Amino acid sequence: MLESPTNIVDATLPRHIAVIMDGNGRWAKERHLPRAAGHREGAEAVRRTVTACRELGIEYLTIYAFSSENWKRPAKEVNDLMGLLRVYLQREIRELDEKDVCLRVIGDRTGLAKDICTLIKNNEETTKDNKSMVLTIALNYGGQAEIVEAAKNIARAVQQGDVDIEDVDEEMFSRHLYTNDIPDPDLIIRTSGEKRLSNFLLWQSAYAELMFVDQYWPDFNKDSLVSAVQNFASRDRRFGASSD
Repeated sequence: MLESPTNIVDATLPRHIAVIMDGNGRWAKERHLPRAAGHREGAEAVRRTVTACRELGIEYLTIYAFSSENWKRPAKEVNDLMGLLRVYLQREIRELDEKDVCLRVIGDRTGLAKDICTLIKNNEETTKDNKSMVLTIALNYGGQAEIVEAAKNIARAVQQGDVDIEDVDEEMFSRHLYTNDIPDPDLIIRTSGEKRLSNFLLWQSAYAELMFVDQYWPDFNKDSLVSAVQNFASRDRRFGASSD
């Protein structure tokens, strides 16, 4: 029997959970359904997870919705995913706002349709002052590209004389990332049994606890999240130091 969220000690809670939502397609295939059905169920899992995180007291949740490599998928699947994104941004914003959730989107927006960019901008503006939780959606996102862009921006600043090269350190580098205004993830969860980061938050995950669960993302629920948080609470996080 899992503990209820109220029995988890606040001091052991991860402040920031990031999720690689994997397994929608395989979930659908095992049920002889089209992949789009798996993605729709995956969207419901997002709703459940946002609610569960709020109930647990998680301050930051980041979800990997669409990677910069996902454009390589069949055009129909990409179109289905973008259609689901539109629906989510249109339908969920009122509930997110009512629940005091701040919505942010990170990634390269230049490759996104104009109407999606407009929805993102409007929703970020609507929820910018909300305080109970920050929900970040990684969309058209790639960790390596993010690091390269940060390096270019710092190099330009050095070249222009705005920054001394000796002042470039980890803290400065972090300030040039998409996630500059939120803490690094404490816990990264990947569903479906795959054991890799897939270009997700590569810099930010340096000292994150990694958890790989066999569940497909559409089956992920509140009990799954509580179990992951309990596992996290049992780990000894030393950040490179000894345990003595």
